Amino acid sequence: MEKITMEKMVNLCKQYGFIFQGSEIYDGLANTWDYGPLGSRLKNNVKDAWRKRFIQERPNAYEVDADILMHPRVWAASGHVASFTDRLTDCRECKTRHRADNLINDFSNSSIGDAMTNEEMINYINENKVPCPKCGKTNFTEIRQFKLMFETHRGVTEDAKSVVYLRPENAQGEYVNFLNVQRSMRAKLPFSIGQIGKAFRNEITPGNFTFRTIEFEQMEYQTFCKKGNDEELYNYFKEYGKKFYMDLGLPEEKLRFHDHEKLAHYAKAACDIEYLFPFGWGEVNGTHNRTDFDLTRHQEYSGRSMEYLDPETNEKYIPYIIESTYGLDRTILALLFDAYHEDELEDGTTREILSLHPYLAPYKVAVLPLVKKYHSEKALEVYNKLSKVFMTTYDETGNIGKRYRREDVIGTPFCITIDDETINNNTVTIRDRDTMEQITLNLDEVENYVKERIQF
Repeated sequence: MEKITMEKMVNLCKQYGFIFQGSEIYDGLANTWDYGPLGSRLKNNVKDAWRKRFIQERPNAYEVDADILMHPRVWAASGHVASFTDRLTDCRECKTRHRADNLINDFSNSSIGDAMTNEEMINYINENKVPCPKCGKTNFTEIRQFKLMFETHRGVTEDAKSVVYLRPENAQGEYVNFLNVQRSMRAKLPFSIGQIGKAFRNEITPGNFTFRTIEFEQMEYQTFCKKGNDEELYNYFKEYGKKFYMDLGLPEEKLRFHDHEKLAHYAKAACDIEYLFPFGWGEVNGTHNRTDFDLTRHQEYSGRSMEYLDPETNEKYIPYIIESTYGLDRTILALLFDAYHEDELEDGTTREILSLHPYLAPYKVAVLPLVKKYHSEKALEVYNKLSKVFMTTYDETGNIGKRYRREDVIGTPFCITIDDETINNNTVTIRDRDTMEQITLNLDEVENYVKERIQF
């Protein structure tokens, strides 16, 4: 089974309508990507899987959709205005820009760069001749601080303009709505607030396709709890997140926990779930015990009490928060890499397959008339019926073998062939993507057959 390279994955995604370069007809905008027809469906299916597992199936879990633009004091309270920067250095030889801590951490296979000052970083890089990842030379500029938040302005006249920010994370939308959700849902601790939405970071990227981009989407989950219950919930959500990824189809041997050696000043514990990409281990989830820092800060900056009144004890306190954040774009990239493989067939040809979980597949069914001239009318009738139930595609171009291959490579789990038997006996041939097994079913049985096999 051949491992797919990053270059091949980029080309495959473009060829089959999963992901395109952003603004491609203008030669692109660096680190921006557009999801095509199949990528959009895959993305929405992953969102639906997350909603099912984290909102629908969990008690006391609520979803919000907060605005991207928030009051600027939100970001002052969160600490982003004062400290949300990257320490960057440029390679003088090939003109590429890099995060200094990443250069050191990758070189040392540790996280020692996280705790260094700028001066300590550049000294370490020069003394150890840390190479540029692109050209291999060691000739870097001094380290400079780069703001990671995008700024824009609110107001229509020059003298009335005020700075607002494109949110660099979704979490603050859940924190500032803690009181609203608790009151309107009559929620008792522990309860959770989830949100799926775009975030923006003005950071450099080392490439790696959609792994690190300036615009990305997060599936955020914040659980509010009483101090003393926080450690149990933290450990629970670490395992819950790993199981979620395994249920999506990622193998356990390609997932690992990475506990943070250096904690943020507000964190009691922090752990990432990493997936083994072709370029190495990369973070796809972060779970953090944020203590009562966030609500305390918003209480201080807003002047509003963020205390919770325990209805059983009449005790008032500011809840602790267990955060579990899932990178949607990174999750999709991991799923694509893991699902793609090539099989050598007995006739010497190669079959490309995207073995996505059927729930995630952009199309659940492809309807294929065996002979266009004789079977397309009936095939379109079947297509129109099934497309009311789940995402269905229709293909009448080329021989049936080529059409099977086209569906295999985009991940369609079931192909339904319409032939003379369909017209005469109301039966169809349904083919399984992964096994290539074909069975005959009555047309009336197809809907339930597919439904049973695409559950998550």
